[in-house]
Amino acid sequence: MTPDDYCQEKAAKSGSSFYYAFLFLPPERRRAITALYAFCREVDDVVDEVSDASVARIKLAWWREQIAAMYAGRADHPVTRALAPHLETCHITQARLQAIIDGMEMDLDQTRYLDWPGLRKYCWHAAGVVGELSAGVFGHDDPATLVYAEKLGLAFQMTNIIRDVGDDARRGRIYLPIEDLQRFDVKAAEILNGTHSDRFEALMRFQAERARGLYREAMQALPESDRRKQRPGLMMAAIYHALLEEIEDERFQVLEQRISLTPLRKLWLAWKTWVGGGAGLVKRLAR
Repeated sequence: MTPDDYCQEKAAKSGSSFYYAFLFLPPERRRAITALYAFCREVDDVVDEVSDASVARIKLAWWREQIAAMYAGRADHPVTRALAPHLETCHITQARLQAIIDGMEMDLDQTRYLDWPGLRKYCWHAAGVVGELSAGVFGHDDPATLVYAEKLGLAFQMTNIIRDVGDDARRGRIYLPIEDLQRFDVKAAEILNGTHSDRFEALMRFQAERARGLYREAMQALPESDRRKQRPGLMMAAIYHALLEEIEDERFQVLEQRISLTPLRKLWLAWKTWVGGGAGLVKRLAR
């Protein structure tokens, strides 16, 4: 199995919405974004699948060494070997890759966030920086596109947090800010015990509006000159925003189940956005 095959298999197995956007890219950029996504999956799996925090820290430290070795011309792991040819052409910086690992370490250090600024910092490490890296892979001419990409990454992460409240609670994590729980009189114990209520729905509507605001800010920041190059990100935006709407339609029944879109619907949303160039989506989400 070649390094590219390893990354392709990693991406395909995940079932992520990101995979559907990759399908429409030219081969070289598809290989680059697939390798980047495989790296994100590798370090994320360390935190999600390793129960011993000390072992997880050792594994993340090992990945830090792998990233440094890659930039020194000594790529060893299939993911770093697949990623190495694209570092310069796609503006993939070591600082941003290391920032992703910083986000994984935050998951080992924190299971609660006091307020939105604290959670926003985590979201940047988990997804905002990934958005910036992805924008470099897709290609852009205007520096403002990085602002769009960061905001879109934050919107994706907030959508994930909303979708995964129940799953995260079963791991002992609550990402929803403590000040928001207090504002809507929702106790942490209610979330950990899977107790749905009108108060919980109000809390989640507030989080959904926060996510919607990030989608709006992202679309407003996207320069029209880079819109077609950034279509893969817009395809993901179409899928993630549709997921957010689906969760809202289900009245945020996320404590006991994981709401998702069917693969066929994801593919349809991706294809429709690609063919339309993303213009309609940008206009709709920017309102």
